[in-house]
Amino acid sequence: MAILFGTMAVCLLLGVPIGAAIGAAILMLNLLQPFTTMEYITQYMYSGVSSFTLLALPFFIISGNLMDTGGISKRLIKIANSLIGNVVGGLGTVTVLACMFFGAISGSANATVAAIGIIMIPQMVRAGYNKYYAVALVTVAGGLGCVVPPSYPLVIYGITNNQSISDLFLAGIGPALLVGGMLILVNYCISRKYGWKGSGEPVSIKRFFIALKDGIWAIFMPIIILGGIYGGIFTATEAAVVATVYSILVGIFIYRELTLKKIWKMFFDTTAAMGGMNYTMATAGALSSVFVYLGFGEKVQNFFFGISDSTFVIMLIIFAILFIVGMFVQTTPTIIIVSPILLQIVTPLGIHPIQFGLVMTLSLCIAFVTPPVASNLFVAQSMTGLDVGGITKWALPFILVLFVAMALVAFFPMFSMGILALFR
Repeated sequence: MAILFGTMAVCLLLGVPIGAAIGAAILMLNLLQPFTTMEYITQYMYSGVSSFTLLALPFFIISGNLMDTGGISKRLIKIANSLIGNVVGGLGTVTVLACMFFGAISGSANATVAAIGIIMIPQMVRAGYNKYYAVALVTVAGGLGCVVPPSYPLVIYGITNNQSISDLFLAGIGPALLVGGMLILVNYCISRKYGWKGSGEPVSIKRFFIALKDGIWAIFMPIIILGGIYGGIFTATEAAVVATVYSILVGIFIYRELTLKKIWKMFFDTTAAMGGMNYTMATAGALSSVFVYLGFGEKVQNFFFGISDSTFVIMLIIFAILFIVGMFVQTTPTIIIVSPILLQIVTPLGIHPIQFGLVMTLSLCIAFVTPPVASNLFVAQSMTGLDVGGITKWALPFILVLFVAMALVAFFPMFSMGILALFR
């Protein structure tokens, strides 16, 4: 174990990408303490990326990028604005709602921050909102992209732990609504203190229907995706392909903001991103197999239950582990490496694997806005040029909301399993 983790730590400190660091650690362990052949290591890596369901990831990412480039984000914001009007904290509420809508299309937290932030941050600043507050709200609300179905972290979790993707998507609706509602409430309280309001335009039925008519095709997309999955019409992977085709057709023929050049760029960028992600998933999958060979899961399980047999205490320790790991390690390897080990601990406590998948996903939402990795935070920082410390200060109340939501989902199954039970 010392060889494995020591090699990985040295590589990461030297700036080696996480996938290569994991691969180097496995090779070093096998060189110094041979436990298998290179042929089997290669097979372990192949098994980590050979799932048909994994094809859903690039297609969901492409469809989200296409719909953003095709003008969906501004149409979603118009719909939300027409519903909210000039109430206290109105623009902040619009931001949260827009992030929820866009997350239901892209499945990506970073894409949600970029798409919604570029429109909403300038609007909020012009309306008198503190610029650091505006960026902080978009940064945290963008994390809803990894909870609202279709969510690519949930896809990876389902593949890694042999859980139904459609069940994970359905169970994700409850936590997404919980987090969204809590963010809106905190935004209202802060906005009331500072006197921040909405866009200045009153709520109007006519205005709403005009915005709805323009954005109806954007709203249809999550209905088609989730309705098709839960209606048994197609699988999650097929839904991702349908979403991509739908995005292209709407972007070219209805919104007329997509060109062949833009589509080619989306496919090229997504392919490049998936190359690195697939390599990380391959080595992370191999590392999981090494852990099984070394009996690491059983050792961790014995360690935890040696400390306490209390569900509350063990879950607090798991929260701490997920928070620390999420601060330094990217989403994909965290899920692939850590989730199978932790599932061995929480399952005897009566926590359903679907429920724990949502707990883990919420912990990653926190990691998205917590330095040093904080991918959402740095996406927002690169867009605005503001210092990370100032953004983090204003983000703290919203980060606290995520912690509370994670605890509620962990200790009260109704928040994650309630909707799932209704459909069974």
